[in-house]
Amino acid sequence: MARGVKRRRSPSPVAVLPPKRETLSPLSPLPDSPIASSSKDVSLESPRKTKKLKALADFTQTSPFPDFTSPTAQEASTIYSILAAAHPQHAHGRKTPSSSLDANSATTCGKVANVIDSLIGTILSQNTSSRNSTSAKLSLDAAFGRHGFAAMATAPRSAVVDAIRQGGLANRKAAIIQGLLQGVHARHGAYSLQHLADARVSDTAAMEELVSYDGVGPKTAACVLLFCLGRDAFAVDTHVFRLSRLLGWVPPRADRVQAQMHLDVRVPAELKYALHVLMVTHGRACKGCKSGAARGGDCPLKRYLKERKGVQEEVVEAKAEEEAKVVAG
Repeated sequence: MARGVKRRRSPSPVAVLPPKRETLSPLSPLPDSPIASSSKDVSLESPRKTKKLKALADFTQTSPFPDFTSPTAQEASTIYSILAAAHPQHAHGRKTPSSSLDANSATTCGKVANVIDSLIGTILSQNTSSRNSTSAKLSLDAAFGRHGFAAMATAPRSAVVDAIRQGGLANRKAAIIQGLLQGVHARHGAYSLQHLADARVSDTAAMEELVSYDGVGPKTAACVLLFCLGRDAFAVDTHVFRLSRLLGWVPPRADRVQAQMHLDVRVPAELKYALHVLMVTHGRACKGCKSGAARGGDCPLKRYLKERKGVQEEVVEAKAEEEAKVVAG
């Protein structure tokens, strides 16, 4: 190209938005609800958000594996009874979220009354120990004040990172927390998601809003629904995923998000809270169904597979070790 001649730039392609859907499903938000009024915000979201919302819309009432019929309601009830006997101290009904200023949302899986506080605590609990996430939440509250959402949202990123450093993945979690708070304020004009506690807002609508924020996935959203909002949702974390694979409750090809969508449909509503708590408890406590020293160790779920499902002992032991390695990897 000759010197002094400028190359003309081609115009950037214009994104074509899908046509607006006018019909509302029975589980759609009410027309005058805060979620309905924010539908324009959702329609302009990133492809990743669009993918999350589409997956939720596709599998709200049906499993991504409609021909996979486990667990049945009876199987879910049986496993609940087995785990309740093994861990009686955790076999209790749903408890009301705490409004106490001493409640730590990172310690309680988001079991607090404030929805944003529940979200932040659940985000901090990702990929770390309960001890570390609890410490990070205490430090965050000390730095910015309990429910000091405006201060957190507008602070330099480094200040939030320093406050939660002991929780691990501080840079990533700080970005998610600040992005969440800024997104909530931009959408609703306030640092509040308490409208999701309104009984007129459906479970699906609440889930859709929660996952529309960057960094909030179905598992985090399900924990908020389950523990903060008192909804019937089945959250699948590492422990629940591993035990579900061991029990044959999800297809081998299912990832964790697909497993949650499948189990949320298959597990009876009245068992979702207690069964989630018991599976997490058992996953943490039982050494008999983990890899390494687990081979041959005692576990009530392995006994169930051998004695009541007729699975050979060597197959059960190999599967327990395999699933522990797959999930850990």
